[in-house]
Amino acid sequence: NLSHLAGNKNSNILIIIYKYTIHNAKMNRIHYTVCPFNRSSPLTLVLMVASAAIGGTLQYGYNLAIMNSPTIFIQTFVNETFLERWDIQLEDYQVTLVWTIIVSIFSLGGLAGAIIAGPMTIRFGRKKCLLLNNIFLMSGALLALTSRAANSFEMIIISRVLIGINSGISMNVQPMYFGESAPKHLRGAISLSSAVFTSFGVVLGQVVGLREILGSESCWHYLLASNAIPGFIQLLTLPWFPESPRYLLIDRGDKEACIKALRQLRGCEVQSSELDEILQEQADTKGMRPRRPWELFADRSVRWQLITVMIISSAMQLCGNDSIYFYASYVFKEAGISDDQIQYITIGTGTCEFTACIMCNLLIERKGRRFMLMGGFILMTVWAVVFTIALSFEHYVSWMPYLSMACIFTYILSFGMGPAGVTGVLPTEIFNQTARPAAYMIAGSMMWINLFVIGMIFPFLVSELSEYCFVPFGAVCLLSALYVGLFLPETKGKSLSAITSEFHKLNFKGEDKRKESQTQAQYQLGEVCLSTAL
Repeated sequence: NLSHLAGNKNSNILIIIYKYTIHNAKMNRIHYTVCPFNRSSPLTLVLMVASAAIGGTLQYGYNLAIMNSPTIFIQTFVNETFLERWDIQLEDYQVTLVWTIIVSIFSLGGLAGAIIAGPMTIRFGRKKCLLLNNIFLMSGALLALTSRAANSFEMIIISRVLIGINSGISMNVQPMYFGESAPKHLRGAISLSSAVFTSFGVVLGQVVGLREILGSESCWHYLLASNAIPGFIQLLTLPWFPESPRYLLIDRGDKEACIKALRQLRGCEVQSSELDEILQEQADTKGMRPRRPWELFADRSVRWQLITVMIISSAMQLCGNDSIYFYASYVFKEAGISDDQIQYITIGTGTCEFTACIMCNLLIERKGRRFMLMGGFILMTVWAVVFTIALSFEHYVSWMPYLSMACIFTYILSFGMGPAGVTGVLPTEIFNQTARPAAYMIAGSMMWINLFVIGMIFPFLVSELSEYCFVPFGAVCLLSALYVGLFLPETKGKSLSAITSEFHKLNFKGEDKRKESQTQAQYQLGEVCLSTAL
């Protein structure tokens, strides 16, 4: 009875939905939600996303980008350190080897972070895990800042390991935190904001790394330690926001805290349909402990979910997007751009990916995950072929370097529109609460392992294949697009139970047909027996 609300001039009611439907002569009452006008804006959710991402996935993009500018200065520092300590003048290849270790060790740290992220989220929760993650960040920043005064390049290596651990944890925990905190109709867009902040971190790192800011010889150690600033911002702001509602209810069993968190994140009273969905997931996982990664490999009910996240996470690194940045400076030189101007043009590549991720964020809830992923990989395949042709004829056709420049930007745009954002959304949507941390551990491990592999073999690909070095990347993109088109169901706007039922058809395809045939045979046998008895 809502009549008591009529005539109440002080009531802040914005919407009352009260609907009856008649089906088979039965009246079914549908839930209604009352949203106070003065709290109807999900501002808390938006601010929570910004707070978590500034100290989270932004760090991954930022710490990748800031290593480009001080390359020569750090190599000189390494050489001078050897000369001062042991009176040894390193050869060029030896300096390059040490520099390669400094850069690649970041990936191994990320792998370690991805492995420990799962147990940390289970023990401490999503929000507290992100806060504790700053211990690795601050320690690494301190080592980088003091490495020059201590005359120790080893401190830079240890710093990169710690920063890698920080990035590995945040790349796993943050999408999980966002996916569990967002409403179903915004789940993809909110989770995709992790990729938006990663690309923004790349742009920010490129800008801060300019010679006019911190990319000079006298400031490179400040550049390596500047990642502490976003960490401080997160430490000051994130404690004011709630924990993941699903973690509070399903893992801790605290229904009141879950409702309070939902009310704070939604800016209105909790929709009973949303709470019912979380309660249903709690009931489905009741009595089940958090799964371990190796248990997922042995569980047939999540076989295709696991194959999906492993393939898509691997393809995100094996598609060659990071490698195309390597070719950017070379192509820009061939196009006639001076060395002084290349650092400014390079910022355009990061801005391109940032713009594409924002566009993907706007489109993902309209077009769906499957469309964005498949479309991104298909476009990358096309541009890899065009780029290979342009590199092959750049010495014969005067305008080919300009086509190569266009390919760089379109390749990065295609990556940002699909794989860059959608990949992080999938584990949240296709695994339940008990399997989700382990799934993110596996997905994160695949991503970091393949990033390390690409970093190590790409120079050999360039030397052996030269202008054809992007052919393998094009093949990876094509195969990934085929897999998505053939096996990945659409997850947009669907509940976990609906998504699970679609994967069930893949996981138990042969068994279901066998059961149907057995049931049909038993039915026919029963008919025969009945007719005989009659």
